[in-house]
Amino acid sequence: MSGLCEQMSLPGPMPDDKTPLPRRLLKVILSDAGLSPGQLALKLTELFPNSSASPMHKISLFSTLALATATLAAPVHATTYELVTASEVEWQHLNPARGDKSPGAGTLWGDRNGSQATGYLLRPTDGFQSPPHIHNVSYRGVVISGVIHNDDPDAARMWMPSGSFWTQPKGEVHITAAKGNNTLAYIEIDEGPYLVKPASEAFDNGERPVNVDATNLVWLSASDLKWNSTAAKDAGIALLWGTNQPGQLRGSLLKLPAGFQGELRSEGDELRAVIIQGQPGYRPANTQAQTRLSPGSYFGALGESRHSLITNSDTLIYLRSDAQVQIRTAK
Repeated sequence: MSGLCEQMSLPGPMPDDKTPLPRRLLKVILSDAGLSPGQLALKLTELFPNSSASPMHKISLFSTLALATATLAAPVHATTYELVTASEVEWQHLNPARGDKSPGAGTLWGDRNGSQATGYLLRPTDGFQSPPHIHNVSYRGVVISGVIHNDDPDAARMWMPSGSFWTQPKGEVHITAAKGNNTLAYIEIDEGPYLVKPASEAFDNGERPVNVDATNLVWLSASDLKWNSTAAKDAGIALLWGTNQPGQLRGSLLKLPAGFQGELRSEGDELRAVIIQGQPGYRPANTQAQTRLSPGSYFGALGESRHSLITNSDTLIYLRSDAQVQIRTAK
């Protein structure tokens, strides 16, 4: 190896980070290939026995070959599709300490009792009203059916109907109330576990709550968005939270008209979708079977994904993703 180093003007021991680029490059190649200097010299002789190329040129060719081999050998992570229909949801008490006085909770994805992000359904009874309380984590919610009030204990009632959106900061005292025989909401947290704690433990974490009635949502035409130029003309998007920066999580409501036939496409690592209104036919890209989804149903994917949808009535879908979701009509 000393001869090879001399021909490359690389005297002495292997260099540190202050040495010229060629020596640092050689060090990286040796490390990535898992070879000692002597093994690399032998490998170059075996690969190029009659070549008049310079040692540096040989190393460049060897590095390219090793990189291509490693790339081809790397495991391919297939997209994981998820589907939970409303009828398949398993219900528990949201606050076990209150027993039957607690609203029902049914997890759609994640684990409400774990530390990860989670989405679940909230099912309060008609006339439900919680005592003043706080949570240890912030959450956001979308009303699916019935009407829900969520605010300070002394605030006037503002009943939010289906399609409304609200947020609840952790540590802030509030009450939650519901009216309707089939009240249902989708709740989402970015971390867990989700706990109910007494109002005496209140604290201010700097966030402020948001209550947006469905009639106050601002709708954008999907075709007005640069990244959705192929969308259905009558589709609409209401941006709720987050940012459209690549790789960053964001939440929105997607409105599809009756008679829509097309697909949602995501090139991100995560897509979560919950049916708020309508009963679309749904088919993920990994199957030919179509499933009719009622409000409260969930579909999603980890990895790049395509989801076919057919609507027979106006449909509203909540989307959580870390990339822009394309809305494309069938050709």
